[in-house]
Amino acid sequence: MSPQGARVWIPDCIEVWRAAEITRGYKEGDAVLHLRLEDGSALAYPIEFQLPPLCNPDCLSGADDLVALSYLHEPAVLHSLRRRFLEANTIYTYCGIVLVAINPYQPLPIYEEEVIYAYSGREIGDMDPHIFALAEEAYKQMVRFGKNQSLIISGESGAGKTASAKYAMRYFTTIGGCLCDSSMEEKVLASSPVMEAFGNAKTTRNDNSSRFGKYIEIGFSQAHVTGATIKTYLLEKSRVVLVPSPKHLTRRWGRVLPLHPPGPVRRGTEHR
Repeated sequence: MSPQGARVWIPDCIEVWRAAEITRGYKEGDAVLHLRLEDGSALAYPIEFQLPPLCNPDCLSGADDLVALSYLHEPAVLHSLRRRFLEANTIYTYCGIVLVAINPYQPLPIYEEEVIYAYSGREIGDMDPHIFALAEEAYKQMVRFGKNQSLIISGESGAGKTASAKYAMRYFTTIGGCLCDSSMEEKVLASSPVMEAFGNAKTTRNDNSSRFGKYIEIGFSQAHVTGATIKTYLLEKSRVVLVPSPKHLTRRWGRVLPLHPPGPVRRGTEHR
């Protein structure tokens, strides 16, 4: 039974979900639910299989952790993320141990070195949700217990997976420092563009979408970065419409990663 005055979410072809208020009490067996939309118009919403999901109290909307919501369903999650992004200008939101990120499609001043050190040594929840907070938690667990840690970054095309991976790597190289040469940070961060040169493609949502998946293993010794290795590189072959000849492919690799001093390539050496 849904009481009069309760607020619910109903599907909408334009806004995806719209909030509405129940104007007449609903009893089991009723064919319609009488609602009033936010613009004041009345709506008789037909009940086919189940009642529409209930809205959360306004005091919970926009919480920095979705677990705090009374009702955790699709419209509640989307509304909370939308409110945080538009009203608080915040792209990160927790959902337990999961960090939800919204791609702002513009640079934000929240990844500078001073921000990195602000999250160093802090617990999750002490500061606003951030990719640096998750990186700090993984780094801290590794140092404290001496066990390997993993960060799984997933999302659809254009969600910002590649950028999030770069920011996590930047955190580790900044906080952990390097035991090798001083350019290790640049070398670790420069590994992605090399792979992107072969695995990126233009999509309807992203002009530079990564069409590959990779497993990057960052090595540490006494909490300091020693290097990084790409263990697995999975290219989405369905996006490859043309397979170049080995000679042309070798030439391209030679331009990206030159193995010899600059100069003309002699015939018969392209495949070495």
